[in-house]
Amino acid sequence: MSKTILAVDDSPSVRQMVRLTLVGAGYTVVEAVDGQDALEKATAQRFDAILTDQNMPRLDGLGFIRKFRTLPEGKGVPIVFLSTESQDTLKAQAKEAGAIGWMIKPFDQAQLLAVVKKVAGA
Repeated sequence: MSKTILAVDDSPSVRQMVRLTLVGAGYTVVEAVDGQDALEKATAQRFDAILTDQNMPRLDGLGFIRKFRTLPEGKGVPIVFLSTESQDTLKAQAKEAGAIGWMIKPFDQAQLLAVVKKVAGA
């Protein structure tokens, strides 16, 4: 049974890279274009892990994590925060909101796989 990952990013190229990397490693990937789209998808089905960008239209990464964590569906799902920013304040906010991991963009495929394996299992 393959693990299902939700990839949330408003950049089609980032989503494609994430999808190709993870599908190639045997994961199932569902894409969301922003936090609002992610919230709708994450409440409709269970994911083994969620990767979310910060800067997105409609609902940003922090907003998505905060809303998702208040819902029953948001309990126990690992969320990894992807951002071009490496500020400690944003890291602290993401952790406080409920993210368990952090990746700075751009990242390579090996880094991505290592993080997903760690949080979702192989």
